[in-house]
Formats: sequence, structure tokens, C-alpha cells
Amino acid sequence: MSTTSTNYQYLARDPKSSYRQLSVKGTRIKARTLYGLFANTEPMTVAEIAADYNLPVEAVKEAIAYCESNPRELLQDYAREEALVEASGMNHPDYKWNPKPKALSPEERERIKRKFS
Repeated sequence: MSTTSTNYQYLARDPKSSYRQLSVKGTRIKARTLYGLFANTEPMTVAEIAADYNLPVEAVKEAIAYCESNPRELLQDYAREEALVEASGMNHPDYKWNPKPKALSPEERERIKRKFS
């Protein structure tokens, strides 16, 4: 599902973020962050999440519904992050003992970013 086909009351794209996934309007709180708390192995209730983040319960419900719809931009954000981790060597088995990621050039970062736009 694309965000362009749904009008959200509480969610919008954060113009200051490089991520394309939606955030709660007027905040930098990603919908995926709220969903993660709800879908965790020790889940919080919608009311608990709303109270912790000082948000309306309806905003949390909207964020959960958005994430459960598997929006394309969320999947693209995941894929871009995985590509950056792969390119910088952060997924190498020895990274735990030698945590020095490979520096990526601005051109390489831009190439990866464009690939998942």
C-alpha cells in the first residue's frame, strides 16, 4: 500500500528525515517505532504507547494500521539500511571484535540511496 492513496490524520512524511516512512505529524516519531512497541515479544498496549509518547490513542492506532499494511516506503527504507550495512562491512562476522565500518564515499551512499528510492 502506498501512502499516496491513503489520507492520514496523524501521519505524514518527515521532511527533515532521509527515511521515506511516515512519522507522527509534528514529531520525529516514526510510525515503525510505535508499531515495534506494539508488536514486540513483550508488547505494550496502545494506551501505554500513547501515554509514553504523549500522543492520542488514535495516532498510535493509525501508526499500527499503517505498518501492518506493509507500505512500500517502509520496505524500501529497510532495504536501503541493509544495503548500507552490507557496503560498510557492518554485517561481517568479525565486526563485533573490530567495529570499524568501511567509510563509504558520498557517491556510494548516493548510489545506494537512489537504488531504493
